[in-house]
Amino acid sequence: MNKLSKNILLGVLCLALLAVLYPIYLETHKEEILKEHLLIALLEGEEGLAYLRDRTQESDCQTQDPLPDKDCTPGDVFEDATKEEICVKGYSATVRNVPEILREKVFAEYGIEHPVSFGSYELDHLIPLALGGSNDISNLWPKSSQYPGFYEKNITGNYLHEEVCKGNIALSVAQERIADNWTLIYNNLSEAKIRELKAKYKNWADRKGE
Repeated sequence: MNKLSKNILLGVLCLALLAVLYPIYLETHKEEILKEHLLIALLEGEEGLAYLRDRTQESDCQTQDPLPDKDCTPGDVFEDATKEEICVKGYSATVRNVPEILREKVFAEYGIEHPVSFGSYELDHLIPLALGGSNDISNLWPKSSQYPGFYEKNITGNYLHEEVCKGNIALSVAQERIADNWTLIYNNLSEAKIRELKAKYKNWADRKGE
């Protein structure tokens, strides 16, 4: 058998092996593949101004764990924040400005006594500063640590920030989706991606065993 014949035979054997293994791969990875397609569909959209609801309520706010009261906390952004600005390392620290009196007001609106025990709640920017979110009260709420809690939401925000800065997602789309229901994004992240983000973005909220 000459070299050409051997190469042809080897190619045929490889194709036959691929034909056997590929359906097995699809079957064993179908949930991960489905999540990937759902995530792509969820985050499709062109750049523009984020469409966010108006704040219509200032008291008796009720969390719909793991989501805020949308009448009290619909989300808000710095309208002049651009992708180029938010992708600069350290951007969030330059715009973070939540005085203690505002922090207390947010907790009071949600009927939660302040100060809270360490690790039980985090004053959360519904649309993270890293995604152009503002410090306005309409973007602030007390997010609990109860799963899925502020740690999982931080992972979601970090994922979206990376994808926006890579040019894979429009900034306004990321803002709208995380404000509407951030868990839809988190629940469709692969386990591998979550592990990667956990390893990359360590913070005080990191819990043992996760």
